[in-house]
Amino acid sequence: MHQTDFPASAPENEARSAGAVEQIFCAQASGTAMHAVDTATAVAERGLDRDRYGRGTGSFHDDCQVTLIAGEHLDRITAEFGVRVLHGEHRRNIVTRGLDHALLVNRRFRVGEALLEYQQQRLPCAYLVEITEPRMGEALGEQAGICARVIEGGAIHVGDTVILVD
Repeated sequence: MHQTDFPASAPENEARSAGAVEQIFCAQASGTAMHAVDTATAVAERGLDRDRYGRGTGSFHDDCQVTLIAGEHLDRITAEFGVRVLHGEHRRNIVTRGLDHALLVNRRFRVGEALLEYQQQRLPCAYLVEITEPRMGEALGEQAGICARVIEGGAIHVGDTVILVD
């Protein structure tokens, strides 16, 4: 298996607590700058209340409600590519730390008070490169994050634990 491919499912004996929220980013509308926030409320079947997708002002219409990316991957691409990603330039909502996103595939997981469900990988697109910088797509590559659906709404805070549910 290629190192960036996600396995079909995680082992059943994985720990339920899988990592933590390191940062939260939201943009008010499509193409506007992402801003770090300490808390956001996930709204069932919509997204984050402070973000473009939760407000219905995002540019994509693929039902991606909340996006997550691993902080460890951002560290690596900053070092290897010199691409700016520390202030939300990656255009993902939740940055996690200590969480192998492969564990989330085909599972539900709790982030703070919200219950999310894995939908798909979130690969970089031409629009992301257009509004950020030329090497962003290459830098993010196949580990550009995931999309999740909001099953149950609730508050998400920086520092909240990510807990695998099923």
